[in-house]
Amino acid sequence: MARKSKLNLLELYSEENKDQIYENVFAEIESFELPLGTSLRSVYDDQPNAHQRFMEKLDACIRNHDREIEKMCNFHHQGFVDAITELLKVRADAGKLKVQVTDTNRRLQDAGKEVIAQTEEIIRCRIQQRNITTVVEKLQLCLPVLEMYSKLKEQMNVKRYYSALKTMEQLENTYLPRVSQYRFCQIMIENLPKLREEIKEISMSDLKDFLESIRKHSDKIGETAMKQAQQQKTFNTVLQKQNNVNYGKNMYVINGRVPEPKYEITSKRTLEEEDEHEEEVLTAHDLVDFSPVYRCLHIYSVLGDGETFENYYRKQRRKQARLVLQPQSSMHETVEGYRRYFSQIVGFFVVEDHILHVTQGLVTRAYTDELWNMALSKIIAVLRTHSSYCTDPDLVLELKNLIVVFADTLQGYGFPVNRLFDLLFEIRDQYNETLLKKWTGLFRDIFEADNYSPIPVANEEEYKIVISKFPFQDPELDKQSFPKKLPMSQSVPQIYIQVKEFIYASLKFSESLHRSSTEIDDMLRKSTNLLLTRTLSSCLQNLIKKPHIGLTELVQIIINTTHLEQACKYLEDFITNITNISQETVHTARLYGLSTFKDARHAAEGEIYTKLNQKIDEFIQLADYDWTMSEPAGRASGYLMDLINFLRSTFQVFTHLPNNNNDHAAMSGKVAQTACMSACQHLSTSLMQMLLDSELKQISMGAVQQFNLDVIQCELFASSEPVPGFHGDTLQLAFIDLRQLLDLFMVWDWSTYLADYGQPTSKYLRVNPSTALTLLEKMKETSKKNNIFAQFRKNDRDKQKLIETVVKQLRSLVNGMSQHT
Repeated sequence: MARKSKLNLLELYSEENKDQIYENVFAEIESFELPLGTSLRSVYDDQPNAHQRFMEKLDACIRNHDREIEKMCNFHHQGFVDAITELLKVRADAGKLKVQVTDTNRRLQDAGKEVIAQTEEIIRCRIQQRNITTVVEKLQLCLPVLEMYSKLKEQMNVKRYYSALKTMEQLENTYLPRVSQYRFCQIMIENLPKLREEIKEISMSDLKDFLESIRKHSDKIGETAMKQAQQQKTFNTVLQKQNNVNYGKNMYVINGRVPEPKYEITSKRTLEEEDEHEEEVLTAHDLVDFSPVYRCLHIYSVLGDGETFENYYRKQRRKQARLVLQPQSSMHETVEGYRRYFSQIVGFFVVEDHILHVTQGLVTRAYTDELWNMALSKIIAVLRTHSSYCTDPDLVLELKNLIVVFADTLQGYGFPVNRLFDLLFEIRDQYNETLLKKWTGLFRDIFEADNYSPIPVANEEEYKIVISKFPFQDPELDKQSFPKKLPMSQSVPQIYIQVKEFIYASLKFSESLHRSSTEIDDMLRKSTNLLLTRTLSSCLQNLIKKPHIGLTELVQIIINTTHLEQACKYLEDFITNITNISQETVHTARLYGLSTFKDARHAAEGEIYTKLNQKIDEFIQLADYDWTMSEPAGRASGYLMDLINFLRSTFQVFTHLPNNNNDHAAMSGKVAQTACMSACQHLSTSLMQMLLDSELKQISMGAVQQFNLDVIQCELFASSEPVPGFHGDTLQLAFIDLRQLLDLFMVWDWSTYLADYGQPTSKYLRVNPSTALTLLEKMKETSKKNNIFAQFRKNDRDKQKLIETVVKQLRSLVNGMSQHT
């Protein structure tokens, strides 16, 4: 503001004040109050020739100052000269002083070099000491880190991975943050995640080794577990027996043929064996080291990745389960194949159960139940398929025992096994089928080896041996003296024994199925019924149809089936004694042996009749009649006499069979009577068919007379009572049709036949018009051929006319019968 005011004054002042203004400017310039530019600008602004005038004023000012300086110098010149003179005088002294100071400095420097060296050494030591103190302080911070890291490395080397993870956690949270500024700490920090991954990989590798190990040892684990379960079951059963606990009312316990004292001895020996082997029993933990699972689980849990580990473990175990559940193709061939299959499965689930109880969350009950249900469905399907291939009942029985032990073992670990016991009922049917096939062969061998003759017994000892095998009682036979014969053949006691053995074999499968005695009794009776009604019945039917079985053998078979039928009640008592279930129980099934043996007898009887008829047909095929003979031979045909002799000898065999029992005698007599009547009827029918054969075109009266002689022999055979028991002429009635037909032609009594036809009292009531017409036409053709000159003889002409007349009347009767029909 002062400058602006001054500039404004310069503008306002007039020319005459310029000098004063320059003076003021010079004063300001000398005083350096304003910058030169500002001062000069105030002089030259809007002033023409101001520069020249300012320079003139400035030169004048300079000259004034020079004069003042000159005056001042002149005033002080003498003093300056004096000072210089004094200074020159001091110069020499100063030189000396300089030399002295230089020498003193040299000597001082020489003397101070050692001090300096000592001082520098002290300084260096002080610095080192300070550095050492700093290093110690830093090392005190770093040493715990290094020690922990060294500890970590050592833990890694000795495979203490879980402890290593804890050490890492301490390093990261406590030690490393204190010294994080150092490079080695950064390296450690960078290495820790790598070490964690390495631990995860190593622990996972250990887990894989563990999974491979338990896959290899699963069969051994399962075998041990099943052995433990079986020993425990045996031990419990022995204790029940020793404590006289009666489980027979609720649950079947086999006590069949073993006396109680012997069983107690066996029980004690079993207990001793259990004690001996108790120390040898190993557990799954003894056979397999589970530490890799624990370590891996802990490691993944610490790393916060437990779910990944659980998923991996369960996935791998599911894969192993599928491999374990896959059977070998030849598993059904040996029991060892089944045992190894079951052992692997039991071992698998024993391991899972162990993992379930020693870990938390890795395996859950829901997971094991799901895995078991999947496995159970597969096991049932496999067993159902492979058991169907088994044809050996012993193998099926061993399979059943394995399944029971398998089920009991897994049930002891808490797995539901009801479906396995349901499967056993299906396998029981398969077992019964294999038994039936086996017993089919046994029955067949017995029948093949039988001689179908009554059993001879020479003394009391032999008799007791037979009745010890078969429940035979006959008071009449007991009264006879030795030697004597039992009515049945050798196959009867053998069949009876085999049926009992079948019951025992069927009973073996029912053991340990956790079923009541009533159910077991029902199963035994049903399987025995199948044996009798299907297997034994089929074998009897096939036996009866065999070509080498003759009439005598068939009669013996009939007697055998009667005794076997009577023995059925003893078989029912046998089953009752085993199961302690009375036959009066409402739900108790009955044996169907009665109908089986009745059917066999009917089949044998029918086969007797069939074989007799076949034999008759064989003899008739030997007949060689000359149907155009003019005169008969005067005696019966040879083939017919042979046939009658055969029938007589055959029926003598029937009547001479041992009939010590009234029932046997009645049975044999009834069969003989029926067979004799059937034979006579078949013989009569065959002879009639021979006369009426369509291929026989002509027949002479001589042939009819010869045929009549053969029929007379048949009638004589029938009247001779070849089989006792026929009343009157019952057997002769079998030939009545032939007799009336032959009498009609022999007497030539056509008028009587035609007159009495249709009346109940007719003499030729059994002669059918069509039969008479057929035979008459055959005789008519013969008469035409043999009587060429019959027209020249009146009697022959009349006879021919009579034949034609009778033929016409017979045709009218036949036509009338057909129209009536």
